[in-house]
Amino acid sequence: PLRGKLLNVREASHSQIIENKEIQYVKQILGLQQNKDYDSVKSLRYGHLMIMTDQDHDGSHIKGLLINFIHSFWPSLLKVPSFLVEFITPIVKATHKNGRELSFYSMPEYESWKESLSGNASGWSIKYYKGLGTSTSKEGKQYFQNLEMHKKDFVWIDDQDSDAIELAFSKKKIEARKAWLRQFEPGTYLDQKEKLIKYSDFVNKELILFSIADLQRSIPSMVDGLKPGQRKILFCSFKRNFIKEAKVAQFSGYVSEHSAYHHGEQSLASTIIGMAQDYVGSNNINLLMPNGQFGTRNMGGKDHASPRYIYTKLSPITRFLFPKDDDNLLDYLNEDGQSIEPTWYMPILPVVLVNGSEGIGTGWSSYIPNYNPRDIVANLRRLLNGEMMEPMDPWYRGFRGTIEKTATKEAGVSYTVCGIIEEVDDTTLRITELPIRRWTQDYREFLESLSTGEKDKTKDPFVKEFRQYSDDVTVHFEVMLSEENMMIAKQEGLLKKFKLTSTISTSNMHLFDSNGVIKKYDSPEQILEEFFHLRLECYEKRKKILLENLELKLAMLDNKVRFILGVVHGEIIVSNRKRADLFQELQAKGFAPFRKETKTIETAVAASTEDLEETEENSEATTKGVRASDYEYLLSMAIGTLTLEKVQELCADKDKLVNEVDALRKATPEKLWLKDLAALEEKLDEQEKIDAQAEETRKARSKTNGAGTKVSRQAPKKPSKNNTKANNSVAQAEVTQGSTNALEAENAANVAKPKRGAGARKAPALKPSKSASVSDDDEEFELLDLKNRLAAYNLESSPDNSSALEDKVPEIPVKVKEPSKMATSRKKPLVSLSETSEEENSNDSGDDDYEIVDSEAEVAKKKGGRKPSAVAKVSKPPAATKKGQANRQQAGMTQQLLTEMLKPAESKGVSPEKKVRKMGASPFNKKSSSVLGREGKADSSTDTDAEGVVEAAPPKGRPRRVNRRQTRYVVSDSESENQTDDTDFDEDDD
Repeated sequence: PLRGKLLNVREASHSQIIENKEIQYVKQILGLQQNKDYDSVKSLRYGHLMIMTDQDHDGSHIKGLLINFIHSFWPSLLKVPSFLVEFITPIVKATHKNGRELSFYSMPEYESWKESLSGNASGWSIKYYKGLGTSTSKEGKQYFQNLEMHKKDFVWIDDQDSDAIELAFSKKKIEARKAWLRQFEPGTYLDQKEKLIKYSDFVNKELILFSIADLQRSIPSMVDGLKPGQRKILFCSFKRNFIKEAKVAQFSGYVSEHSAYHHGEQSLASTIIGMAQDYVGSNNINLLMPNGQFGTRNMGGKDHASPRYIYTKLSPITRFLFPKDDDNLLDYLNEDGQSIEPTWYMPILPVVLVNGSEGIGTGWSSYIPNYNPRDIVANLRRLLNGEMMEPMDPWYRGFRGTIEKTATKEAGVSYTVCGIIEEVDDTTLRITELPIRRWTQDYREFLESLSTGEKDKTKDPFVKEFRQYSDDVTVHFEVMLSEENMMIAKQEGLLKKFKLTSTISTSNMHLFDSNGVIKKYDSPEQILEEFFHLRLECYEKRKKILLENLELKLAMLDNKVRFILGVVHGEIIVSNRKRADLFQELQAKGFAPFRKETKTIETAVAASTEDLEETEENSEATTKGVRASDYEYLLSMAIGTLTLEKVQELCADKDKLVNEVDALRKATPEKLWLKDLAALEEKLDEQEKIDAQAEETRKARSKTNGAGTKVSRQAPKKPSKNNTKANNSVAQAEVTQGSTNALEAENAANVAKPKRGAGARKAPALKPSKSASVSDDDEEFELLDLKNRLAAYNLESSPDNSSALEDKVPEIPVKVKEPSKMATSRKKPLVSLSETSEEENSNDSGDDDYEIVDSEAEVAKKKGGRKPSAVAKVSKPPAATKKGQANRQQAGMTQQLLTEMLKPAESKGVSPEKKVRKMGASPFNKKSSSVLGREGKADSSTDTDAEGVVEAAPPKGRPRRVNRRQTRYVVSDSESENQTDDTDFDEDDD
């Protein structure tokens, strides 16, 4: 398979031909030798070369390219009879309901047959065969069973065949090719009934159809500025009333279905995206909305997202360019019995000047720059007032550079487009705008080549470095270079050195005129003047049709009012009568009949008159040619309309219509046009406001982002001294994390550890430190010391003996401890977890069990995941020096922390409003119950152990460790998250 279109070898280089795989495959398969003259096919591997392509215009182009390939290198082979043959398949099949089937091998042939039916095509169904893949296996077998009918031989007659091939494909024949295309007559096609096909006939009757179709889809119409694909998209947007967004991929399927689009939907999706793009250098007025990533100036729109991800709909301004009142004036095409897009639309401005155009077709190319719609409106007003137009210069929405006229020639005017570059200092340049259609990514690659010295590796790069601050809307490059290179750049010219200029010309403005003939225009004013006369004629037609429709509605309203009043006053009896009698009475009393097939704007666009015609065929006709259905507008009125309010409403509508008719009769086509132009300018004003707001938002965001970067480089502020809320949040988070790590704590050693800072101490209160920070080394030392002290209590002993820890607890008065360094700096006294009653302790032993297990997991988690071993072997801490009663009270308080963790405060100095959180029973620690849960089962054998525990004291050099351990369970004055716990606390406290 050729995998698409073959290379045009006539103008290709030797390397292009050698590297082309398809050409090499053909040569290898046939055994062709370069520059050999073949008189026969005996030396070849095969005696025939059969071409089998789609039957559409692109298939004809592929046939021509293959013929051109053979003719360029081995012209003698084309003179060999039957060497080159083609296999043709139908492009359209028409099947009658009686089973008769007709095949057509070209579109003109099918069109000619369709016209011969004179509109009597109701019994036929039409199927378009886009390509070979459309045919079924059964149809393919039928083709090859009748091989002689589908195989056609090419024959060489004389030198006219050679001239025709060169005319179609040689670049030296451009002017001759233009003349050839101008002489094309619609309806030309190659008769496939002939067995032999001359090469000249193939070029002049089949290949020319591709050239015309290629021109039509590459070069727009002067009238509406649209190519056929764009026109189909706009037609379906109006037909669908496309005001609710849809995916581009879905909408392209809708367009393909409702406009008889016979090409790939991927191409259609690309066209939709192009109509919605609004970046600098694209559309001045985008007809569709770009709801999604439709491409930016970074890559010239090529960076758009996939059609299945982006959404679009009609732009609000589109219907102001293409007024709905004009839909009824257009010449709609018809294909396969389906009404599709018109020959051209008639906007109130020449859209081809607003959005520009660019395309390359067969024989012609076209380039039209964008112009300011306000300049176009101003010139149209001058023409409407009988004044001379002023010259217009190209203008692109959002472009901040300059466009200056440089030369005026007979063929057109040329302009120089300049970006913006400024000198920041002796070694820095700032670039803030690029020329039109020079994209940011391409320019970045150009700067990279200057900064890396790609052209000359032996010299230092011209640019030291550059920085890019551009976004999807604006351009911003900072270029750094040496002072010497800065002088060189200035002497050469900054714009020229950094390639910040481009050229726009109006010398190649080719368009199809209103008659479908390609024409060259010398200036935008010439396009505008030709458009002006067409549009003015359209306004005259619009006024005439609008008057007819308004007068029709006025007469209908008048009849409705008469009918309602007649029924209300008893002059017309509707109930309990035959429909035929009522119809005759209405006719006798002079009520005007109105046909349902009256053409309206909506039916013209939607082409939905088939159902109406079917109803009319079945309706009853009178002797005077008036149908009974012509009075449906009266007889189908609801009973609710037979009221005084409805009559008043109809009378008000009638008066309104009378005023509209009078105003329309007085209005001239010029006034109608001026009114539309004023409405369009209002929408342009709204669009400019939206653009200005977007620009302000972008600048504000840019400033905010810059300030944020500056803030992020500052040193973090020190935490506030009175940050109680934050510390409470940390404590709550630690409790929550402890619950998730309960299983981890179960596998650790059964060492009951209170949470750091959770209990108050009997030692004298220390003055809170001004600094809230504690070094990591101190924290590690304190945690390890806590671990050693807990190990000294032998809490890993058997459950039976551990319960004795609660028996011999020294009765020490509880004092409120001031907060330590890590605690919150609140002035109110804090409640210690040791200030709870024995009653609460005994009732909530399960909670205490969970608290202990959670405490183990908490310590392990806070120290980077270190866990105690399953059997803790901790060395005995050094004996503490006795300091009198204070040290013994401290030791007692350590034991008290384990036994009376949830008792209410006995001290009167503690506010009963403060609450502590109770923890739920752990489902994991089932091996041993809580120490507090075994309070009533103490054994006397543990007395000695308890007394030994009292002697354990913290090291002498760490007096602040007690205070620090208190900070971990600060109880907030705020409401607890667990309301049930709060209620229980209040009851116990009472």
